[in-house]
Amino acid sequence: MARILETTVELKSSPGKFLDMFVGKQQFEVSSICPSYIQGCELREGEMGQVDGEAKMIMEIIDSIDLENNQVTFKVLDGDLMKEYTLFLITLQVTSKEGGVGSVAHWHFQYVKINEKVADPESLLQFAVEVSKEIDAHLFSW
Repeated sequence: MARILETTVELKSSPGKFLDMFVGKQQFEVSSICPSYIQGCELREGEMGQVDGEAKMIMEIIDSIDLENNQVTFKVLDGDLMKEYTLFLITLQVTSKEGGVGSVAHWHFQYVKINEKVADPESLLQFAVEVSKEIDAHLFSW
């Protein structure tokens, strides 16, 4: 049975600018913006745009992009996460802040554990929050 875990992060940057860090050419800059969290990012095939304290590796594909709604969904195909989950989808939607400058990043994880002994990926959700904050600080400093 699929489970859901989600959180939001308030950002100073615009929705489009923030989302572009995950789907545009800038996605390969994330490891230099957040070196303490992300050690590398490489494109295995296709075209651009189309963890809990220890280093983890995941291989993911962009499953869908909805630029009109500033949303991207990644499907994890391989790596450390797939040792504990049979399905792992990560959706990021960034919306404008109501009545103010900036935006809100909504992280949504949908996953299926291999068994009930596996913990929910709360540390991965916190990782998404911390990476979001670092990317936002970088974007806002331009």
